[in-house]
Amino acid sequence: MNRKIKVGVAGVGSLGSIHARIYHELENSDFVGVYDSASEQAESVARKYGVMAFNSLDELADAVEAVSVVVPTDKHREVAGRLIERGRHVLIEKPIASTTEEAEELVALATANHVIVQVGHVERFNPVMSYLEKAAQNPRFIEAHRLAPYPPPRDGLKPRGTEVSVILDLMIHDLEVILYLVNSPVRNIHAVGVPVLSPTEDIANVRLAFENGCVANVTSSRISPERMRKIRVFLDEAYISLDYQNQSGEIYKKDGAGIGREEVPIEREEPLVRELRAFVDCVGRRDEPVVSGEHASAALHLAVDIIHRLREGAS
Repeated sequence: MNRKIKVGVAGVGSLGSIHARIYHELENSDFVGVYDSASEQAESVARKYGVMAFNSLDELADAVEAVSVVVPTDKHREVAGRLIERGRHVLIEKPIASTTEEAEELVALATANHVIVQVGHVERFNPVMSYLEKAAQNPRFIEAHRLAPYPPPRDGLKPRGTEVSVILDLMIHDLEVILYLVNSPVRNIHAVGVPVLSPTEDIANVRLAFENGCVANVTSSRISPERMRKIRVFLDEAYISLDYQNQSGEIYKKDGAGIGREEVPIEREEPLVRELRAFVDCVGRRDEPVVSGEHASAALHLAVDIIHRLREGAS
């Protein structure tokens, strides 16, 4: 067995606390400690897992080899950048940054400092993707829906994720997956969206046309009474319907004059566990991550283009 990698978490709010729990349980990690500007929260999480609550980001960096950066998106450049400059490998929760300029700066910093940057596009680690990667060659039409209730407030702070548009908060998961599956430049974008409970878009629909002829229709909402994370992929002679949330799916194929239905075989596992395990393995082997800084930057560029088109159309 390879040696364990010393890891920490910067930012232990609701999602960062889950990162802490998983690192504590992973067989390939040596979970050292956490840092959060809210020191009481950091101390609470540290006590729970018997690790250190560091007084500063620099102290955390001195003690570990790799860090999950789970802070608000507008702090990614500052926090991840400092860690990268200290030579620490980082997993940055999605999106990689607030702006494409900041994303490019982080990618350049990682190259200059010879460190691994993985970005938390967790659906790439959903077990349904293992099937989709093999079965969905040359997709012709893709439809994705990602719906969630509005997030609750956090101790006087904005609800998590609402500092950015729903396109950067939720839809970017599907954009990254679609870019990966289609593997063709985007030719045309049509987008609509509106703010409802926050200053930026809370619901949006986007239609993407790719140069290879594929079309994708993507809907995201963070004001839904129900949760939904589904993707449907239409191929030349088949149709795949997958549910990320329930880790289930079906494939429909031509069967003579009719259509046959089969259940998709999926081995269920928590996607975030798979993601963090893969990150620690990448650090140990110095491998290219599944979702690199460059890949995440491309998804961010597309998301920002969509927001610009949407707002131009509304003006």
